[in-house]
Parts: sequence; C-alpha cells; structure tokens
Amino acid sequence: MQTTDKEQLSAADATAILACLPERIRTAILARATAIEYPIEAVVEMAFASFLDSEALGFADCKPGRGQ
Repeated sequence: MQTTDKEQLSAADATAILACLPERIRTAILARATAIEYPIEAVVEMAFASFLDSEALGFADCKPGRGQ
C-alpha cells in the first residue's frame, strides 16, 4: 500500500486493508457496502471513523434515498 497525503482512501487502498482483515469482518464490510450501495472505500473509512470518533458519520447515518 502506497502512502500519500490525501483526504480519502482509494479503492485500491481499501482493498488492501480488507485483505488484512479477518474473513468475518471483511465479509461484513463488503455486505454493508452492497446493502447501502456505497463504494467500499467509503465504508472502510466510515468503519474507522465510527471507531475513532463516536460523533463521526457512521453506518446509522447512511440512509441512501432519503434525500436529507
């Protein structure tokens, strides 16, 4: 994984991170990305953010199609 100074994960970086995770966690993250129709890199970022900051955008905030 190449490190650069950027604000968002790339799809390649998210895939590399997922490859290091236990199968059950990887499967859950991929299933969540599919369910909410978000790119995998966004879901990986949300997982880290919600772990590090309880007030960060998290999975509970992801309600696609609600328009608010």
